[in-house]
Amino acid sequence: MSEIISKRNALLAETVIKGLKSRNMTGWYAETREEALAKALELIPEGSSVTMGGAVSAHEIGLVQALKEGNYRFIDRDAVADKRAAMLAAYDADVFLSGVNAMTSDGILVNIDGNANRVSAIAQGPRKVIFIAGMNKVCGADLDGAMKRARNVAAPVNAQRFGLSTPCTKTGTCMDCKSPDTICCQFLITRFSRHADRIHVILVNDNLGF
Repeated sequence: MSEIISKRNALLAETVIKGLKSRNMTGWYAETREEALAKALELIPEGSSVTMGGAVSAHEIGLVQALKEGNYRFIDRDAVADKRAAMLAAYDADVFLSGVNAMTSDGILVNIDGNANRVSAIAQGPRKVIFIAGMNKVCGADLDGAMKRARNVAAPVNAQRFGLSTPCTKTGTCMDCKSPDTICCQFLITRFSRHADRIHVILVNDNLGF
């Protein structure tokens, strides 16, 4: 990433982190994927039970692999036969990992879900939620802009990734469909955390996830 863009990202991250703080959430900024990984592991005590939604960004910084290889109780829903049980275990986990579909520059998080396991765990249950977010996820201060990104960028790409038959996989943009395959079933806007030290957002000077 160019020095000019990195400088812009660092300045923007300061604004986002202030916004998160005003919403009782904690923000961190990492210049590299390696720094992001180190910060995430710093926030996850050894021995913790850890699970996740479909957080591509957590894979991209090497966090999932580190948890599997380290002294953690990582609940991998893709490695067990009873995926429902693994999803339900998330609500009592010490740490839940997630990406973010979009966020405003003043710290509001936007996520869309198909099965609701991810957004419901973000809203309640796990003792700590850690978001890994590339700076490409940060929109302006306007919530509408973040919603548009989530619906017109993140959702179509994820629908394509999962091989779903939705209009957006063919047009590349949200068609506000009611397809049986739609993943735009639940929308979660996280504008404040009632519980201090529960929600942490690691902003990464990189393009991560979708």
